[in-house]
Amino acid sequence: MSARHPTTVSLSLEEFSRHGGLTGPHKDGWGIGWYEDGDIRVIKEKHPSASSACARFVQTNPFSSALVISHIRKATLGPVASRNCQPFVRELGGVWHCFAHNGELPGIERDSRFRAVEFRPVGETDSEHAFCALMDRMRPLWSSSSPPSQGERKVLVSRFGAALRELGPANFLYCDGSTLFAHADRRRQSDGSISAPGLWRLARQCPAGGELSAEGLRIASEAGEQEVVLIASVPLSDEGWTPLAEGELLIARQGCVQRTSDPGH
Repeated sequence: MSARHPTTVSLSLEEFSRHGGLTGPHKDGWGIGWYEDGDIRVIKEKHPSASSACARFVQTNPFSSALVISHIRKATLGPVASRNCQPFVRELGGVWHCFAHNGELPGIERDSRFRAVEFRPVGETDSEHAFCALMDRMRPLWSSSSPPSQGERKVLVSRFGAALRELGPANFLYCDGSTLFAHADRRRQSDGSISAPGLWRLARQCPAGGELSAEGLRIASEAGEQEVVLIASVPLSDEGWTPLAEGELLIARQGCVQRTSDPGH
């Protein structure tokens, strides 16, 4: 989620829990990261969200944020452990960077294009290795006293996503504390096929005091007219969610889609 104003978020947790183990296959952990006052708060757990007291606590104690990334895990590489749950975070340039990936990237640790030198994985997943490789690429841009331009970041993330797609499905969300990048690819669909779309988006508005609701998610508007961009692996409501094309990169900031790149660019 990217929102215009910090907003009270009640995430999932009946539906999030069902996807996390009651009716969905993702029983191997979950996590949430949200930005707050220049910091990031992260909760991760290796247990299924469906039976998690921690997940219920998050549901009954809503938080306020303008940027949120959440993930539920189906283990494909690395044991079921907290260190292998997403989202992953790293500091770079005095900012917390946050990342979550859906897909499989066989051989990434042996591919010279995805060196993880300055940033090292803590766990064993291909997803965390990809994040560390992205941070290694980002490091020169963030070495000066001021943040890099959005255009510079967009070019780097787009090229990184294009290279990642050569290994396997590469749907990922990456946030640098102000801007949310959503890179879409293929994913395993309900019929078992691996095909696009891998991500969907929805842009919403509501007046002050209003509320936005999707399956497993409530967003309460508090300060002025609220604008929100939601990105999800599958549509969370019956509204007009838009599929992202294979290779498309969406950039959202303060609740608005600022630009998208054409697939392959």
